[in-house]
Amino acid sequence: MANILWKSLVVSPAVLGATLLMSATAMAAQNPTESESVTAGVSQVGTQEAFTSTSTNSGVAEVAKKPEVLAQAQPTTQVNTLDQVNQYSNEGRNQTQAQVTSVSQFSDVQPTDWAFQALQSLVERYGCIAGYPNGTYRGNRALTRYEFAAGLNACLDRVNELIATATADLVRKEDLATLQRLQEEFAAELATLRGRVDALEARAAELEANQFSTTTKLVGEAIFALTDAFGDSTGDSNNTVFQNRVRLDLQTSFTGKDVLHTRLAAGNGNRFNIGGVNNDTSAEGLQTFNLNNNGNDINLDWLAYYVPVGPAQLYVAATGGIHSDYAATNNPYFEDYDGGNGALSTFASESPIYRIGGGAGAALNINFGKGGGILRPSSLTVGYLASEPNNPGLGSGVFNGNYAALGQLNFNLGQRFALAATYVHGYHGSGSTLFDAGGLAGQSGTGRNLPVVGTAQANTLSAIEASSSNSYGLSAAIRPSDKFSISGFISYHDVTGFGSNDDFEAWGYGVGVALPDFGKKGNVLGIFAGAEPYSRNRPGFTGNDTPYHVEGFYKYQVNENVSITPGVIWLSAPGQNSNNDDALIGTLRTTFTF
Repeated sequence: MANILWKSLVVSPAVLGATLLMSATAMAAQNPTESESVTAGVSQVGTQEAFTSTSTNSGVAEVAKKPEVLAQAQPTTQVNTLDQVNQYSNEGRNQTQAQVTSVSQFSDVQPTDWAFQALQSLVERYGCIAGYPNGTYRGNRALTRYEFAAGLNACLDRVNELIATATADLVRKEDLATLQRLQEEFAAELATLRGRVDALEARAAELEANQFSTTTKLVGEAIFALTDAFGDSTGDSNNTVFQNRVRLDLQTSFTGKDVLHTRLAAGNGNRFNIGGVNNDTSAEGLQTFNLNNNGNDINLDWLAYYVPVGPAQLYVAATGGIHSDYAATNNPYFEDYDGGNGALSTFASESPIYRIGGGAGAALNINFGKGGGILRPSSLTVGYLASEPNNPGLGSGVFNGNYAALGQLNFNLGQRFALAATYVHGYHGSGSTLFDAGGLAGQSGTGRNLPVVGTAQANTLSAIEASSSNSYGLSAAIRPSDKFSISGFISYHDVTGFGSNDDFEAWGYGVGVALPDFGKKGNVLGIFAGAEPYSRNRPGFTGNDTPYHVEGFYKYQVNENVSITPGVIWLSAPGQNSNNDDALIGTLRTTFTF
């Protein structure tokens, strides 16, 4: 035993050096360190608007993502195995160290530093020091006794490796005494550290044995909505209702860069009759939780796959695809991809141009340009979605049925301004609706072609002949400060009917102001105003007035997983007829994410 201790003194300079380097920082006040940015394998997938996250080359969205921004919920009333695994795994999170072989690999270590020679000896002679993934050593930051114990433990492991080749000639009694004092001083910390590792390994093994899947996580959203519509004619046609919608999204990644969405949905949100207008032909004031109304029957709401292909991003949808799945909408804080955390209405959520067509198809986002100066790298988005892809009958299928093809140019101007120009060409069979989002899965009523935004004049196509449409849109968003955002859009739609007197034009536009973190971090105060898609002078329709839409809401973030959103929607000239009384919709929406 004495022989082993004497030989261990050969590497005692490494231990002494570690003591000098670590104790100097340990004497400083212990403050939290900045965490490294780490991308998880299957991250939360939901298109992040440019002004709520780092802007990307897609214009305003980190494409490859879609719906709600959902967070993992953890029970707070009891401590279970998963809680403890999370607790232990979060210690030192995002600060994983990587072994280095040369002190020159540390970007923050200079030859003029007082401890340079000691650090160089530890790294290059003994391999006893590791760095952080970003190539730094962080020699000036504070550390805890547990962190020191972990470093000491690494050096002691190195001691065991070098003992076999050690020579007694290099041993000094002073070094032996120092080594023994270090071992005794940190014996408790080393024992605690080993105990934590053992406990973590046991809990991780239990978690792996009982986990749902190694490649898939479940992300959910549940909406409770208390809502009513008021106005002389509107109030007589509606009652106060309590509605719900639930979405369960299975997000699967096979490589860490791709994601497969398999989403189930159920809801019971019937539409209001606004101004006495038939709600099968008009979608004025329609709210996002009214989508997927299937009488609370469960259906496959969305099945889509995102995968990088070289420098591009490929999107493939088998069912339930919409253009805003892959195209930047430039409407931060209002857009929540028909979820429960953005604007109340489908109109305020995104430009109506993204509501033309949908279903199954594919899309590509292609980056181009070097983006010198204020103009950042740009991107081109192209996509094709068919509404009847599974029907082999005449006038159906992927190419002969209803479809919509989109092209969009995205530009980022600096860090706070985004712009997009959009074109959509659509084909619509007889009896179709212009803004039907491809007949969203689970729609109930007269069929799958219910409108999701706009008036009856703008939505109704020929019941006898097919029609084609060419739509043009501009959208922009600017964020003057972190607490203030402005966004807006305008769209023009030219419809050509294949029968007589079937041609018409439609317009839609709106602008919104959002105040994020208003009153509390995570809250959003939003006001949006504009005109839902409308069309004038159509034969067989009465009413040529502009139907204005004004909406205000305040999302209050109760905690990480619960938000409450009271809001009102004011509609003037419902049905494009100023003779109809104005309508007012009041809503209290509670959203649970898990």
